[in-house]
Amino acid sequence: VEALSDFLQKLSTEEIAINVVHKAVGGITESDVLLATASDAIILGFQVRPSLQASKLAEKENIEIKTYSIIYNAIEEIKSAMEGMLEPKIQEKVVANVEVREVYKFDKATVAGCQVIDGKINRNSKVRVVRDGIIVYPTGEGNSAELGSLKRYKDDVKEVTNGMECGLTIKNYNDLRVGDIVEAYEEEEVKRTL
Repeated sequence: VEALSDFLQKLSTEEIAINVVHKAVGGITESDVLLATASDAIILGFQVRPSLQASKLAEKENIEIKTYSIIYNAIEEIKSAMEGMLEPKIQEKVVANVEVREVYKFDKATVAGCQVIDGKINRNSKVRVVRDGIIVYPTGEGNSAELGSLKRYKDDVKEVTNGMECGLTIKNYNDLRVGDIVEAYEEEEVKRTL
């Protein structure tokens, strides 16, 4: 019981702590279930079973009793449960680099004549403007920008692929310059592991 308890407590992280409320040898009893109820805990049993009364009380009190005969299975299941409690990590994936070749300024917008130099830009891609290797728009952690329009010749399009030319505008941003790179990216959720 000490070995299992120690190993489970070592799984604790800064975000999720495992707290062993009680450990003992022998079958799972009604008093174990009452303690779990008061502590809002689950009961882990290794090579033991709950008594009939303990099972009934656990069902009534909505307390989960997990029994194992292999330590590795107990540890893996607790680890998986903890990973399920972690917020997924948001990871960015650059899907296109688009170079600004010409700039046309109008009253309400700056239209950039561009060429996709790598990847594929979509109408709904999130974008950022990179000038001489420095992000100039949007600035600040967690901020993102969107395309105002994406065109091939005079037609609105959903995507433009590698090697093709296009015209685009960026919502709320008019300072596009020749040589700027419009970097298109997608965010994807990645399950975190311990």
